[in-house]
Amino acid sequence: MKSRTGGMWWGTSIEAPDPAGLAEFYAELLGWHIGHEEPGTSVLAASPYGPFFVFQQADGYRTPVWPPVDGEQRPMMHFDFQVGDLDSAVADAVALGATLAEFQPQENVRVLFDPAGHPFCLCFDEG
Repeated sequence: MKSRTGGMWWGTSIEAPDPAGLAEFYAELLGWHIGHEEPGTSVLAASPYGPFFVFQQADGYRTPVWPPVDGEQRPMMHFDFQVGDLDSAVADAVALGATLAEFQPQENVRVLFDPAGHPFCLCFDEG
């Protein structure tokens, strides 16, 4: 886009029933900071230049179903985070409020649900 210039922010918006709570979960999980809060919106930042996760209030929020089921709310996207120790990373995430998914499609990946039910993956990758 021609109207974008260097230093302009960018990020991903995530709907949640409790945006502030979900921002706090990811801030603790990733070691990022909450850069902005207002009623119904919390912005999590990796650095002053991004990337940013914008958590927005969603009335009528429906938790996605994993693995996908016909006729149910499908996950529209998910986060992947590389980790150096899969068991330790899962334990850390669970201690913060994540839930381990029953269905696990790969040996080096663990699917978890954040407190709002969004799936995310912790991926062990030495490379």
